[in-house]
Amino acid sequence: MKRILFGLGLSILATVTILAYSLRSDAQAQSSDAAANSPAVQRARKTVKMLDDIYKTAVVLITDKYVHNEDDFPAGSAAVALFDAISKKGWHKVRLIDATGEPYEAKNVAQDEFEKEGIRQLKSGKDYYEQQVTIDGKPMLRAITPIPVVMQKCVMCHEHYADAKEGEPIGAISYTLTIE
Repeated sequence: MKRILFGLGLSILATVTILAYSLRSDAQAQSSDAAANSPAVQRARKTVKMLDDIYKTAVVLITDKYVHNEDDFPAGSAAVALFDAISKKGWHKVRLIDATGEPYEAKNVAQDEFEKEGIRQLKSGKDYYEQQVTIDGKPMLRAITPIPVVMQKCVMCHEHYADAKEGEPIGAISYTLTIE
């Protein structure tokens, strides 16, 4: 009888422990989901989308209006210079990253695991990849968006882009913004 009661007690204790852990995990997941969709995170995502539209539109306009032959200053180089200036001024960090394995500049390769995973996600067909991280005690949103070949002029400086399939990312823009 004592063994049965002891076994029953262990069974009840195990059930209560599993239930408590499950409830705690659900609460943590809900808390994590709430943080992931907080108004501050939504604002940061919206800012990334706005910046992405601005930067990509600028590159296309520069290429269309000012790049006529290989001797002209490439729009990609203009974007890199702009991104460096924006990052140095502290507005946010933004980088141009190669996704072909043949970067125009060696510094344009994915530099950390986030950027490497972002390129893998974009190459697999996703159109956006993000992570929320803490850097120097501040909550940050890291995001990556694809850059496909959108103009034949791109092939002037990047011959290997000629083989890119429609919509395939040949590059990406990596963003790091403070979540405020």
